[in-house]
Amino acid sequence: MDLNHLIEKCKKGDRKAQQLVYNLFKDKLYALCLKYCKNKDEAQDNLQDSFISIFQKINTYSGKGSFEGWLKRITINKAIDRYKREPYLEPIDYHQVAQDDTTIDDKDLGIDLNQMLLFIQELPDRYRLVFNMYELDNYSHREISQILEVSEGTSKSNLHRAKVILKQKITAFMATQKNSIANGY
Repeated sequence: MDLNHLIEKCKKGDRKAQQLVYNLFKDKLYALCLKYCKNKDEAQDNLQDSFISIFQKINTYSGKGSFEGWLKRITINKAIDRYKREPYLEPIDYHQVAQDDTTIDDKDLGIDLNQMLLFIQELPDRYRLVFNMYELDNYSHREISQILEVSEGTSKSNLHRAKVILKQKITAFMATQKNSIANGY
């Protein structure tokens, strides 16, 4: 069954078609949720909330553009909405953030993807959202500022601070790894 046919059946409330759409996209959307959420439980909640919203809004999908892109946009917006309700997105004066170097040496790039995901999930909410939106999902600072209702300077500041924290975490992790190897663990 082709995707357009499935979408049309979902628009008519067909539960089997909804299950098929869920099965087709759940893994990709869950991976997306993991980027935006603090942990697996929160990611699972966001995934469920996203699919509820997807099936409630499926009649608004016009067929223009990628269906997967439409699903991803809803999923990202659900994660962002969760944090907008919380007082996590307080502005930070851009000039208060130290202008540390945030580049990582090539030798540090051997870090496991799952470990990197854990480091990203450990970021404070405001930093994690901006980091993911800018670095992983290619939003501009202007778009981020509009979506999160913060200034562009705050978006830039939060991105910079996220990179500083990630660099510190990666550097500490790599040092621990080197010590473990040196000590024969």
